[in-house]
Amino acid sequence: MGKSNSGSAGTLALGGIFLALTVVFMFGGSFVPGIELTLYAISSLFVGFMVIEKGPKQGLLLFAAAAILGFVLLPNKLAVVPYLTFFGYYGVLKFYIEKLKKPAAQVAAKVVFYLLILVAAVKTGGAILFGDIAIPGMQIAVLYIGGALMMLVYDYIYTLAIRIYRERIKRQKKPEFKLYKEDE
Repeated sequence: MGKSNSGSAGTLALGGIFLALTVVFMFGGSFVPGIELTLYAISSLFVGFMVIEKGPKQGLLLFAAAAILGFVLLPNKLAVVPYLTFFGYYGVLKFYIEKLKKPAAQVAAKVVFYLLILVAAVKTGGAILFGDIAIPGMQIAVLYIGGALMMLVYDYIYTLAIRIYRERIKRQKKPEFKLYKEDE
């Protein structure tokens, strides 16, 4: 029993640290102009770190706790929306998508998922995002293509952050960048 208690205490402590860091970066993203998306992207890393440390269920719990705490603590409640709709659970999504064996399938799944999120955001929040500005179809297509390319850059940087975490914090030397542990 002692071992499981210390394991759950360690999980709770680690989760608390990651939760605090997530909320700090979300808070920064809610009021620092010009780098909001960067701060949301950084806030999303801690879910990925939790997935590495304790698994995807704990990562989802961290995401949920951060979203709730964000709604409670952040003065600008709309600032939680980017974290809630995309950034927050990306580490768990990446964990499952990267179980696909073919890299092309992984990239395709990530792009399709991102485009679904972006289309939903434009359809449901278009009036908020664009106001009364009419956007012709071609520019919307450029928005989708540009967004997908930026998502791939975000995914690449996320992968590098995971690698740095594994090599420098956990002191694991792994040649791959995957979030999940391979069967040995």
